[in-house]
Amino acid sequence: MSNQPVDQSRRTWVTMACAVGGAGGVATAIPFVSTFQPSERARAAGAAVEADISALKPGEMMTVEWRGKPVWIIKRTPEQVAGLSKIDGQLADPKSERKPDELTPEYARNEHRSIKPDVMIAVGICTHLGCSPSSKFQAGAQASLPDDWPGGFLCPCHGSTFDLAGRVFKNKPAPDNLEVPPHMYVSDTKLLIGEDKKA
Repeated sequence: MSNQPVDQSRRTWVTMACAVGGAGGVATAIPFVSTFQPSERARAAGAAVEADISALKPGEMMTVEWRGKPVWIIKRTPEQVAGLSKIDGQLADPKSERKPDELTPEYARNEHRSIKPDVMIAVGICTHLGCSPSSKFQAGAQASLPDDWPGGFLCPCHGSTFDLAGRVFKNKPAPDNLEVPPHMYVSDTKLLIGEDKKA
């Protein structure tokens, strides 16, 4: 065993080299890990988008982007869900029978047009000329809406109206209900928009 004194300057250089090497490894790993996320181009082309709805309260809406389109996610109140069955006679396509394969996946061909009755998912683009309707969730008489308005959406471009399931009212320019995109629940509070393998 040698009793030679330890060279402190050498120890300092070794420590610095290890630190720089470790930092370089982390700097290399971060871009590598980020390659697992879909690119902007992939998202625009249709890559699925995850949405966390855990903070969404009844009566609130959030918007995510999928394929360059706004997708609305609305947490309907119990009153809003109950009201959906009361307006079938006012709707142009209450059972989503028009273009079902194009506009409404099989698991959403029901009164609430969704997997879970309290959560609405729809592409926020009017089926008339592609404007984005405004949310008008408050029921009752309002400007540009009938006195018995049940709550829903109003397209500001040409006056088409949709209920809180995205179903179009009769005698409006929009020919069809709003599109329900493919979607599935990854968990109770996480949605995958654009993919529905488990549905």
